[in-house]
Amino acid sequence: MLRERRPAWKAAGVADSPDRPTGVVIPETGGVRSTSALGRGVVADALRTVDPVGARGAESATVWRRDYLVHFRRLVEAGLLSRDAALAIARDGLASLHARVRFATPDGELPLAAAFADDPGEPLTTATVTGTGTAARELVLPYRGERLRGAALDRQLDRWVTAGVIEPSCAEAVRLVAAHPDWLDLTGQRVVVLGAGAEMGPLTALLRWGAEVVAVDLPRPPLWQRLLATADRYAGRLRVPVSGAERADLDRRAGADLLHDPGRIAAWLAGFDGPLVLGNYVYADGAVNVRVAMAVDALTGHLLARRDDLTLAFLATPTDVFAVPAEVVQDANRRYAQRSGIGRLRLPLRAISGGRLLARNYPPVADPGINDSLVPQQGPNYALAKRLQRWRATVARAEGVPVSLTVAPATRTRSVMKSRLLAAAFAGAHRFGIEVFEPATSNTLMAALLVHHLRAAPPAQPQPWQDEAYAAAHGGLWRGPYAPRSALGLAVLLGIGSAR
Repeated sequence: MLRERRPAWKAAGVADSPDRPTGVVIPETGGVRSTSALGRGVVADALRTVDPVGARGAESATVWRRDYLVHFRRLVEAGLLSRDAALAIARDGLASLHARVRFATPDGELPLAAAFADDPGEPLTTATVTGTGTAARELVLPYRGERLRGAALDRQLDRWVTAGVIEPSCAEAVRLVAAHPDWLDLTGQRVVVLGAGAEMGPLTALLRWGAEVVAVDLPRPPLWQRLLATADRYAGRLRVPVSGAERADLDRRAGADLLHDPGRIAAWLAGFDGPLVLGNYVYADGAVNVRVAMAVDALTGHLLARRDDLTLAFLATPTDVFAVPAEVVQDANRRYAQRSGIGRLRLPLRAISGGRLLARNYPPVADPGINDSLVPQQGPNYALAKRLQRWRATVARAEGVPVSLTVAPATRTRSVMKSRLLAAAFAGAHRFGIEVFEPATSNTLMAALLVHHLRAAPPAQPQPWQDEAYAAAHGGLWRGPYAPRSALGLAVLLGIGSAR
């Protein structure tokens, strides 16, 4: 059925019609595709069992782009009641998303599961690029123009821990990988990188270490020219989805569209034998981010129902709400009491701003504390796309699926630096104890943590929030003295000159 319709709307690289999007779409509410209505409804559904008052609050929110900050925090707070409460929020949130989001064809909108029909269309084939390099068997971290290894890497990990940039468990995990170079040999383990061209993704590091990478990204020749050149340079093997005429160059035939073709991609991935690590590194701007995040989650659920050899991998954004251990709260409050740097101006700034500037990150005694690093400028679509990944990780762990979810540091990726405000905030962040990483540092560090999770499974934690806190590389947002939004405006003002 879907194959017969393919020429009309599913050719590789065809964009949505301006007046009629296809593939995975936001549902219509009152004749309008509103991500605000979707967000309100999903958050309310997620809270309804555990926190009915919070659910009613979300449903009655009038300006979602502003109000979502409160309700996304409440999702975390309500989950602290018990492990069962956290699981209920995650399960109900995912169920609401899958019930609401639709799969659109020219003949109408269908449930999202229709994307995985028995006949998804012309099958994708596989092209393999085998690298010509020699596999690296030493963990080397690019950092500020240097390549840190051995003792130098160890010292930098110590500095980050002392500065509160990464958690001690993160440093311990990276040290274990450095001490076991054989762990970098991932022979027999295929890693699927959804969003293969993402700056935060592990593709380059994995290929450098000689891994087999199954790459999925949009059919865009310039992107694939870069990825194919990377694969040729290093020692790994790159598996590429291919469609179209064989006489065309590979970069023009490579790629697949998660938004419009999740069924074909699922069928292609199902053809790989042996264990698969399904890594989610996709990103898009605005409402498309929610759509593609849901496409990936639908793909994930489809594969989980049919395979028992999957490991899931995610990168959580640090600009979200997390519960953090009491030790983190104590460290942040110790830094608050020191009044060093800009903290010397804290009292007059707080007086002038009516207490809004440089507020304490946590109350004096909190166990766990709530770190609220949501950035309003990133918006509710970004928050929902990232939160649903955390929900999937929570549910999968409870069902016995191995999961690697790591909080990654704020990073100067192209997508972030497009925002002048965020670029300025990043430039001024160091004055508040926040380190913003370069992409090469972040993606290598996160790839090392993925290897750690594959080789030495993270310790089982009593509560889902503790799973999320393990090995976090939050860049200092958790252990900084100030609530992040109370310092954001100052960071922008202080960084605006250097950002130019």
